[in-house]
Amino acid sequence: MSKILIRGAKVLGGEPQDVLIDGETIAAVGQDLDAEGAEGAEGAEVVEAAGRVLLPGLVDLHTHLREPGREDSETVLTGTRAAASGGYTAVFAMANTFPVADTAGVVEQVWRLGREHGYCDVQPIGAVTVGLEGRKLAELGAMHESAAGVTVFSDDGKCVDDAVIMRRALEYVKAFGGVVAQHAQEPRLTEGAQMNEGVVSAELGLGGWPAVAEESIIARDVLLAEHVGSRVHICHLSTAGSVEIVRWAKSRGIDVTAEVTPHHLLLTDEMVRTYNPVYKVNPPLRTERDVLALREALADGTIDIVATDHAPHPHEDKDCEWAAAAMGMVGLETALSVVQDTMVDTGLLTWAEVADRMSFAPARIGRAGGHGRPVSAGEPANLTLVDTAYRGSVDPAGFASRSRNTPYEGRELPGRVTHTWLRGKATLVDGKLT
Repeated sequence: MSKILIRGAKVLGGEPQDVLIDGETIAAVGQDLDAEGAEGAEGAEVVEAAGRVLLPGLVDLHTHLREPGREDSETVLTGTRAAASGGYTAVFAMANTFPVADTAGVVEQVWRLGREHGYCDVQPIGAVTVGLEGRKLAELGAMHESAAGVTVFSDDGKCVDDAVIMRRALEYVKAFGGVVAQHAQEPRLTEGAQMNEGVVSAELGLGGWPAVAEESIIARDVLLAEHVGSRVHICHLSTAGSVEIVRWAKSRGIDVTAEVTPHHLLLTDEMVRTYNPVYKVNPPLRTERDVLALREALADGTIDIVATDHAPHPHEDKDCEWAAAAMGMVGLETALSVVQDTMVDTGLLTWAEVADRMSFAPARIGRAGGHGRPVSAGEPANLTLVDTAYRGSVDPAGFASRSRNTPYEGRELPGRVTHTWLRGKATLVDGKLT
């Protein structure tokens, strides 16, 4: 088993320390581990990390890997390579594949593909309803009991809008400690919607997606979760009103968690004035007021985690007129940079708090064993090293993802992941995939 000595890294942004990896495990954390007389570091490969920040491997609770069925957009292999490039050691793969991941067979297929490729762990998310159609519960128990051990269920891309179906799902997953992750979108209020409903949509003449379409579903579902005594997770929360509802629910002791995407922390509906479909996403980019509320909520813990909602599309689905374009953006390879830009460099979060929002908390919500663990002796060596002083323009031509639909092309962002280790095995070295 190989040994790796990470020398002089700022662990979670703190004082410089050495971290010794022995095989799949962190063997020691301390000062001068390779000094004369120190035990265990003999023959270790040395990674000079002075000035860089060492974090636990990132965990994404919301990734679209597209396989099976849309391998022209992404595959488990290309998606996990993108994840490793972004510092992730585990991703949760959404169920809106073809066929839908609504049976034990499909979730096991995705899980095994992740194990075979080895760039990061892949935990499938099971569909809540058969075919994402919202009419009949999928095989929740069978997916949980399968080799994939599914704990998170979501019809993401579609809302579980039937209150009875949502209640039954919450009751079912309670039996094994699972969680329902809701795509909060009242479908009748968003028919024909193309962007956020507001001043910009009125000026451009595009169909509006009102904030209340999100907020009304969240309000209903936190009350259902309270009634049932189960866990509910809110996907890609995007409005100031949604923040207030989640804050109120938590004050009542309701077991609700919520995520925000990097693009909702940075971009606003003003970008839509370009008519560039790269900015078309669901939920849509909101207003500056919403963006500031989301940042504040992530900082104070009302929003628990950052999740990418990595949504790859082939160029023909984005290189077209706005109305015909698919919704979604890739995000695995830029997420940490956007969080540094919006939250760390602005003083809203420390690096230790970033570790919580992007590793500890998502692993806890999704029950991702071995991930989201402290950087300390005896823990799995799932780690990412970040050059926080780096500044550079985003160039999608260098992405590991099969798709290039990033809203940040040409934008200067801070920070660069230089190394990622999955159970002690380097998946990214000096910014290059192994």
